[in-house]
Amino acid sequence: MVTVAAALQEIGYEFQVYSLEDGPVHDVWRTIGIPVTIIQAFDKTGIVVDWLNYDGILVNSFEARGVFSCFVQEPFKSLPLIWTIHERSLATRSRKYISSGRIDLLNDWKRIFNRSSVVVFPNYILPMIYSTFDVGNFFVIPGTPAEAWEADTVMALHKDNLRVKMGYELEDAVIAIVGSQFMYRGLWLEHAIILQALLPVLSDFPLDNNSNSNLKIVVLSGDSTSNYGVVFEEIAINLTYPSGIVKHKAIDVDADNILSTADLVIYGSFLEEQSFPEVLMKAMCFEKPIIAPDLSMIRKYVDDRVNGYLFPKENPKFLTQVIRQVFSNGKLSSLAHNIASIGRSTARNLMVSETVEGYASLLVNVLKLPSEVAPPKDVAEMPLNFKEKWQWHLFEALSNSTYINCTLRSYTFLDKFEQQWNNAPKDRPLSADDGPFLYSIWEEEKNIEIANARKRKEEEELKDRSDQSHGTWEEVYRSAKRADRSKQDLHERDEGELERTGQPLSIYEPYFGEGTWPFLHLSSLYRGIGLSTKGRRPGAEDIDASARLPLLDNPYYRDILGEYGAFFAIANRIDRVHKNAWIGFQSWRATARKASLSRIAENALLDAIETQRHGDTLYFWVRLDLDPRNSLQLDFWSFCDAINAGNCKFAFAEALKRMYGIKHDLDSLPPMPVDGGTWSVMQSWALPTRSFLEFVMFSRMFVDALDAHMYDEHHSSGQCYLSFSKDKQCYSRLLELLINVWAYHSARRMVYVNPDTGIMQEHHKFKSRRGQMWIRWFSYATLKSMDEDLAEEADSEHPTRRWLWPTTGEIFWQGVYERERKLRHRQKEDRKQRSKDKIDRIRRRTHQKVIGKYVKPPPEMKNSNTSTAGLN
Repeated sequence: MVTVAAALQEIGYEFQVYSLEDGPVHDVWRTIGIPVTIIQAFDKTGIVVDWLNYDGILVNSFEARGVFSCFVQEPFKSLPLIWTIHERSLATRSRKYISSGRIDLLNDWKRIFNRSSVVVFPNYILPMIYSTFDVGNFFVIPGTPAEAWEADTVMALHKDNLRVKMGYELEDAVIAIVGSQFMYRGLWLEHAIILQALLPVLSDFPLDNNSNSNLKIVVLSGDSTSNYGVVFEEIAINLTYPSGIVKHKAIDVDADNILSTADLVIYGSFLEEQSFPEVLMKAMCFEKPIIAPDLSMIRKYVDDRVNGYLFPKENPKFLTQVIRQVFSNGKLSSLAHNIASIGRSTARNLMVSETVEGYASLLVNVLKLPSEVAPPKDVAEMPLNFKEKWQWHLFEALSNSTYINCTLRSYTFLDKFEQQWNNAPKDRPLSADDGPFLYSIWEEEKNIEIANARKRKEEEELKDRSDQSHGTWEEVYRSAKRADRSKQDLHERDEGELERTGQPLSIYEPYFGEGTWPFLHLSSLYRGIGLSTKGRRPGAEDIDASARLPLLDNPYYRDILGEYGAFFAIANRIDRVHKNAWIGFQSWRATARKASLSRIAENALLDAIETQRHGDTLYFWVRLDLDPRNSLQLDFWSFCDAINAGNCKFAFAEALKRMYGIKHDLDSLPPMPVDGGTWSVMQSWALPTRSFLEFVMFSRMFVDALDAHMYDEHHSSGQCYLSFSKDKQCYSRLLELLINVWAYHSARRMVYVNPDTGIMQEHHKFKSRRGQMWIRWFSYATLKSMDEDLAEEADSEHPTRRWLWPTTGEIFWQGVYERERKLRHRQKEDRKQRSKDKIDRIRRRTHQKVIGKYVKPPPEMKNSNTSTAGLN
């Protein structure tokens, strides 16, 4: 990866390295001018990185799977991601997952593979053993220094005589027969042909004291679980080899030891492959002479009798002559030693150009570069020294055990991951597929809480009513009327709302997706506004923009409007959600760029608002001349063109023509002069609430004109002439700058607030604007008249054509006002009449006459009755 990055830097790419922990290679990255940042993958607050700052992500090794939790969430889900896998350990474990029924663990890894735009492998065998995870995004870029590094490590760790440990004598001549990494039916037959060609040279080697030949042949093929060794012993016996000369070793157990102790390595496979065989490359790195058939892929890198030996695959018997040239009196010839030395130099830098050019071609096809980014140079313009060798010199200070550590780390990582999964299966990392399920649970819980709150409220009201004195009829009637009028206004006010009510300013932070949560503020000055119902912060007092503006339920308009969707949602019946004199917005990306307001700047802004220091003003704190996209310090319209594929001015002119109904071509645009001032970017600003509503009124008409001009082509094909590639955001970059045009030409003061110190500086003062402003075009009277015309058309004619404007906010004109006034008057009269009728019915209600009165009898009458009863 260091070699690839160093080479790609030469043709115009820039890199930033993020690592999960510190290590020895970080100094190497810094040496080639690439900064390194250490991140924590399992921080409680998440990984605080704005990945949208980058045009693509390259993930190296599956140990970085913890970072994928960012890339399966909005707004990073569509970011191009290239994942390079060098290790086999996960493929080996996947077989155990299947056999043990761990399908849940297997599916979790599949989701990670599915998120990657491309999964890159350094050879053609890895995609086959990872076939369980293949979703159609596998890609091979051949070439890796891993074989050379591993060979260096083995030789450094076994400087003593490894041959003795392997059971060979110093006088023995050891020949290793290797083959293709792909197992196919004819492989054993090709190995048998090689053994048959070696049989005549058996007599050229002397015998030891026990009359045994000093020639030892090792067939390195198959794995430890196959019966390949038994088959080969039978073949050797049938070819009349003496016992003990031919042995079989499994390639997954003894490959490095056999290759490092062998005197000669013969490639015994005639299968044409797509890349140079790795086992042959490693043998060359061990500085062993090689003999191979003249296959096209081998002949491309091996010159006969220069850095190796070749024999025609149609005539294997020619191999016998080649072996007799390699050995002289049972020992390697001097020519063979020289060829092996040259072969090692070749193998250590084999296929560097293929790797570098492969990544360069892949990035061209995968990355979607914005229009302000200069395209990279052609790979042919890359200096040759970056394509000829791996950057070995940068790694000279590293220990030889580094490669071994990396190999063991992959298995250790899988062990830890499986242990975490077993201990907490319900707390495993969430994926994007879990979103609908989690949202349904959250929605159900929310409804239960609302129902319980209503029940408690009703019980409290009933309790209060039971303790009241009834009073007279007139008092009860007036109390009931007051309760009826205020019933719609009763709601519980939480602590955050109470704090915001006492502030002159409230700043809203539009966001989309869980990936933005670490960049949102929690103080009462700020309030989040989620552009989608999904991905909202649980427990926060955020506003659901799609609930306030149903247009945002449409993914097309949610993407294309971006933060303007939040503007329209807040402005729609604004008095129901915003009750402050000033309103502000701040992009979460400004926080990620560390350009958000500090506590000092917040206090300075609030003080300026409370004292009315600048009046009706646009305060902004992210400026154009410091924007990384404007490294050339372009003027306003040139910068707008740069980030919109050179078509900003054309799109703006077309929108103004449609908006104002101009029939002829618009010769000029609203001037944005270069007067020493700067402009606002990234939608981070504050305005009086009244001025904000005026800006939204202008923006709704402007966006409607843009939509009418661009919708058909963009919605059908995804193509947008404000971008060089398919772009879901299309004109959102143009809208980012619209606030400046409106503020300048509507005669608003524009004041920059330093986000760190709070120091304020006015830009584009009124004196410098004389003769420059299009006040008649941007005046409130003009805009209000146009807005009412559109509202009258939408309200009266109910056009059936596709029309964006009515769905972006309120529809209000004089006719609506008159209709609502009459409706309220009629409702008031109806209530009065119902009240009169009710009182009349009460007064006219007939009362039952008294049937009679009970008269108490006199005492004497009572005694008389008693005596009479006793006599009877």
